This record gives sequence, structure tokens and C-alpha cells, in this order.
Amino acid sequence: MRPISYKRHRFPPDVIRHAVWLYFRFTLSLRDVEELLAQRGVEVSYETIRCWTLKFGRQFAHNLRRSRPRPTGRWHLDEMVVKIGGKRMFLWRAVDDEGEVLDMLVQERRNKGAALRLLRKLLKNQGVRPEAIVTDKLPSYRAAARDLGLTDRHQPGGMRENNRAENSHLPIRRRERRQQKFKSRASAQKFLATHAAVYNVFNLQPHLIGRPTLRHLRAQAHLTWAAATAAA
Repeated sequence: MRPISYKRHRFPPDVIRHAVWLYFRFTLSLRDVEELLAQRGVEVSYETIRCWTLKFGRQFAHNLRRSRPRPTGRWHLDEMVVKIGGKRMFLWRAVDDEGEVLDMLVQERRNKGAALRLLRKLLKNQGVRPEAIVTDKLPSYRAAARDLGLTDRHQPGGMRENNRAENSHLPIRRRERRQQKFKSRASAQKFLATHAAVYNVFNLQPHLIGRPTLRHLRAQAHLTWAAATAAA
């Protein structure tokens, strides 16, 4: 992993790491994080926390993505409507069958070209050939799969068959409401990419595992976070 430089910052790295973790890990506003830090005796403005999330969030996410194991070969694709700057756009998302967020793209359209951009990005970055691509019945997916020679792996179905992707939208909907909508396409893309990297590490699905296993996985997740955010 690439070590992180915290030079020329008045606050110690531990405070910066903790503030960024709080913001991306939980459904909190910048002012909420400011209040939580103040309760611990750390006086820092929400604007400073915003600068930390912008500067360090992408670096942390890069290291976290490099530390993740390869995804499974069964991909679930879906798109959701988001309002950005008062304009209707579409957030295209891909997850594997274990809930790992593979990638996402904020795009203006819901057509073949948009589906092709997502699929090409997935094929380039994931390092694994999909065994199956599960989508809803949107014709754009079928056309894009045909152009890429993936028709035999494409499995269009109803909403129930693609519940894995549908459920993965819920954390984003909560963040969208908390932030009172995203302000621009670029800022939404940056935030959601970082959020996905942190979400993947701490998405332990505690309702499916026993308490001893959960304790072990939580410890591993925090070790991964510590390694990804270690100071140079």
C-alpha cells in the first residue's frame, strides 16, 4: 500500500484518520463529525473536516481497493435515479453476489452507451472475467452485452432476481438524504467512489454470522483501515 503523507497539518494523523472514517463509515454530516470530535476534546471546524475528506478520502480509497481480494464472478448491475444540482441523473452500480461494490458511474443517460461505459470499466479494472451478469430487463444491458460478446453470460430478470443490486442502493439513498442531495456530478462521483471503498471493508453483514466471527472480522477490518491510512 502507498503510505499517506500528513505533513503540514496541525492535527495529528490519528485525528484526521478518525474524522474521515466517521464521515464515510456512518451516515453523518460534516457538522455531526465536528460535534463528535468536540465531545472528545478536539476542536476542529466542519470546513477543515471537509478538506480532509477531499484530500485524504481518495488516497484512503485507493489503498483500500488494492487490499481487497478479487470479487466473485457473478455480477449484479442496476441503475438508480439521483437528483444532482436539480438535474435528473442515473447512478449505475455493480456489485458481486457477496455485496462487494465493484464500481459505479454517475451518468446523464440510461441507454446503451451508458451501459457500455460501465461494463467496459468493470472488465478493465476487476481482473476477473464474469461468470454471470445479472440485470433487470432494461434493453440497454442486452444491447451492451451483445456488443461486448457477453450475451451468453447475461441473465436479465425481474427485480427479485436482482435483489442484491437493489439492496445495495439503500446506503446511498440514506447518504443522499443526509447531504440534502448531491451538489455536482463530479463531487458525487468522488464521494461515492470513496464511500464504496470504505463500505466494502466494514460491510460485515452481522445478521448472518455469530458473535465470535463478527469480533474477528471487525478486528480485521480495522487492521485493514489502519494499514491503508498509515503515515509515511
